[in-house]
Amino acid sequence: MTSPLPSASAASVLDLAPVVPVVVVADVADAVPLARALVAGGLPAIEVTLRTPAALDAIREITGAVPEAVVGAGTVITPDQVTTCRAAGARFLVSPGWTDALLTAMRASGLPFLPGVSTTSEVVALLERGVREMKFFPAQAAGGTAYLRSLAGPLPQARFCPTGGIGPGNAPEYLALPNVGCVGGSWMVPSDAVAARDWARVEELARAASRLTGAGGTRR
Repeated sequence: MTSPLPSASAASVLDLAPVVPVVVVADVADAVPLARALVAGGLPAIEVTLRTPAALDAIREITGAVPEAVVGAGTVITPDQVTTCRAAGARFLVSPGWTDALLTAMRASGLPFLPGVSTTSEVVALLERGVREMKFFPAQAAGGTAYLRSLAGPLPQARFCPTGGIGPGNAPEYLALPNVGCVGGSWMVPSDAVAARDWARVEELARAASRLTGAGGTRR
């Protein structure tokens, strides 16, 4: 099977960019220009959440028109959604949580996936099932950097994309952690800019996000 990611050097969604934009598309007409702005700003991995009726069509449009984008589906919570997202062209899957049935479907899809966790027991359960890359959600509410730092010692094999309550002010604190590959956030796609179709502003915010590093200037 051909890898859905662009190259062997970026074999994981966590390694494509320091930030994965979490995008809610209300109007499918916005999908392609929005994706082009994010890619031009240096953020190729784009998570389109299944929170609107336009989401699947947005994934199809981006997949067809913006080949440089690595578009994924977020808020995936059922096996049926896994099937429809893959058919729409999604190249990775993200869930806010997981069940055995959902995990089985995501694994069977052949796509990279990030199941959501917020407790140590959930992390251990996924490691037991051979899953080492996860979404930590809701990051700030679930303990933030202090929680993730505490997990790094006993569970160093787990890697995370924290999402939820993260912005340009605290993203470097997360990116500095040894068990964080990237963070997810939506600050580079503010609703007023999308409503005004100010794609230049989105690109500018994306470029700033793509340059974020861990506290102290480190980027793994």
